[in-house]
Amino acid sequence: MKIRDRPEFRDKPKPLSFGPDVLVIDAAMQMAKRNIGSVMVIDGNQKLLGVVTERDILNRLVARERDPTTTRLDEIMTAGVRVAKADDDLIEWMRIMSNERFRRLPIVDDSGKVVSVMTQGDFVSYTWPNLLHQAREVTRNTVGRNYQILLVVGSVLLYSIILIVILTSFAGSR
Repeated sequence: MKIRDRPEFRDKPKPLSFGPDVLVIDAAMQMAKRNIGSVMVIDGNQKLLGVVTERDILNRLVARERDPTTTRLDEIMTAGVRVAKADDDLIEWMRIMSNERFRRLPIVDDSGKVVSVMTQGDFVSYTWPNLLHQAREVTRNTVGRNYQILLVVGSVLLYSIILIVILTSFAGSR
C-alpha cells in the first residue's frame, strides 16, 4: 500500500507552515488554535527547512527558559527531517518511523514542497472495517482468478455429499 492510498492522506488539511524567521509565540498560538502538534518551517520557495513540534517547544524553548516572543522558529526547529513521497510504501515508512523513533513524516511533491504531514497514528489507524475490506479485496481477487478451479472443487464436493447421503440412506434402509 502506498501512502497516498490511506484515507488520512487524502483527508488532511494543508500543513501549517511558516518561514524560519517567524516567532515561536506566533507559531505556537496557531498550533493551539488549530489543535495541531507541529509546524513546517519552509523557505521562500516553499521547500522544507525543518519541523517544530510541541516537544521542540518544550525542550528547546521552555526548558531552556527562552522567550517565545523573541525566539525564532529556526532557532528551535529540528532540521534534516526525513521526508517521503506520496507513492512511497506505507509499511516501509511505518518500520522506519518506529525504528528511528520519530512521529511525524512530511510528504513532499517532486519539487520538494510539503503537501501533507503523516503521523504514526495515521499509519497505524487500521480499523476492523479497513482490515475486513482488505480481506474482502484479497479474497475477491484470489477467487476471481481461480473461479474455474473452485467450480470443479465445489462440484466434486457436492457430488461427494450427495453420494454419501444416498449411500447412508441405502444402508439405513437394510
